[in-house]
Amino acid sequence: MKLCLDGRSAIVTGGARGIGRAIAAALQNAGAVVHVIDRDRPDAAEEETLIYHSCDISNSQAVQGVMDHIAGPISILVNNAGITRDRSLMKMSDEEWSDVISVNLTGAFNMMRTVAPFMVGADGGSIVNVTSINGIRGKFGQANYAASKAGLIGLTKTAARELGPKGITVNAIAPGMVMTEMARTLPQETLDRAIGETVLNQLAEPVDVAAAAVFLASDAARFITGQVLQVDAGQYI
Repeated sequence: MKLCLDGRSAIVTGGARGIGRAIAAALQNAGAVVHVIDRDRPDAAEEETLIYHSCDISNSQAVQGVMDHIAGPISILVNNAGITRDRSLMKMSDEEWSDVISVNLTGAFNMMRTVAPFMVGADGGSIVNVTSINGIRGKFGQANYAASKAGLIGLTKTAARELGPKGITVNAIAPGMVMTEMARTLPQETLDRAIGETVLNQLAEPVDVAAAAVFLASDAARFITGQVLQVDAGQYI
């Protein structure tokens, strides 16, 4: 079944590269008009196909300014933007903790709080938050990242309860390690350990996460809300 998003407008945060770029492309291919919000600019060749907005989503006033500029009904929001500042708990600085929480969790909150009224005006919509299996299981050296992603799961479920009566579904995707360009630069032993955790003996690609995002944003998932969909080749189990 081809999932159709014709006539819908979408926002993807962190959509200039990696998983976010794959999600933006997949939503566009399904027929949506896609706005990308990112602190970094996309590659010049790709920028022509994107409606790009530069914004630090950890700043609520900046988020409001972007939405005032978009000024139209929004049907889909994908909160994908995220950063890492890996360090063990006892060595982690205040800045490394707060920077990750500010972007990964507060940034998603800022986007949801600001975009939800636009969805109400459009008679409903879909919010998809990209969390991580490390927000469920924890990960050595990622106290800040795991906490932010666990918090995003709690935010997803709370928002699903609050926004459901307004016709808005809220779900999360929890990827494992995904073979982005950044992941491909990791030492092979690191990749091998991740592959060893899977049951499919391979790691997901960005398009696999993107496919899940399109599904959750589509009418095929209209009665799914408050859920966490793991796209991890069985890495968590």
